[in-house]
Amino acid sequence: MAEVTITFRDNNNTKVEGPVTLLDGEGNRIEVPEGKAIFLCRCGQSKTKPFCDASHRAAGFQSAVRAAEVNAR
Repeated sequence: MAEVTITFRDNNNTKVEGPVTLLDGEGNRIEVPEGKAIFLCRCGQSKTKPFCDASHRAAGFQSAVRAAEVNAR
């Protein structure tokens, strides 16, 4: 099975590589291009949600996700 990689890019979108299925809030499939990376909005300003349209630039979005220890619950 192919691996999925999700990368949180500094002050930018989330890059998703690998075979994924996206579903909307009602469980309907959101079509994604097969074999290509997709870029998901993190800033909430995109007009093409859930995909990024680079609105984060004008919005001044800032976020730099760093790995941290996960607390077991």
